[in-house]
Amino acid sequence: MDKHSPPGADYTVQRRVAGYHDFRMDGMTDLVLRAQGKSVFDIGCNRGMVGFEFACNGATTVHGCDNYEPGILAAREVFADLRKVDSRFEIVDLTGGAPALKVFGARKYDITLCLATYHKLKRIMEPADLSALMQHFGKATKGYFAWRGTSDKPDENEQELYALDVDLGFVGLQRIHTSHISVELGVAAIWCRP
Repeated sequence: MDKHSPPGADYTVQRRVAGYHDFRMDGMTDLVLRAQGKSVFDIGCNRGMVGFEFACNGATTVHGCDNYEPGILAAREVFADLRKVDSRFEIVDLTGGAPALKVFGARKYDITLCLATYHKLKRIMEPADLSALMQHFGKATKGYFAWRGTSDKPDENEQELYALDVDLGFVGLQRIHTSHISVELGVAAIWCRP
């Protein structure tokens, strides 16, 4: 994450992600093509722009959470004008586990996104708590669960893939796709409920 100030501007903004919202799905764009009429939950949604891409491709529900308040406020404003999309973005500290998500109720989603978020949670959560959280999200996934690692830590990415195979497999999801095509963003994978 780096700070950026446009030439001549008297403000600074923080760049929080690699790539643009549509580019962040590199290696997983098949999910965007399947968005029509679907519900999407974005774990660590930042400013909601990946969810916006899904909405532009026909998703009828886009929900997300992040602990970055300015991002959540931005997502709420962006989606306020999308009248045909049921949207909800909440400031959530996921270190509290599944109870922290009570604002979303017991809803299930067709597509769950976990893009470049797992490694951040891994740094601050106990392994058993992170495992329980991923299983919670897996149980709430009706169709596809998408994950993206980081480009600069290939060994950690493999460990995360293994952990997700175990945790998501425990709740009935199986990995159907792994992509290493994005050198800039890193490995991506998709699990589905058979």
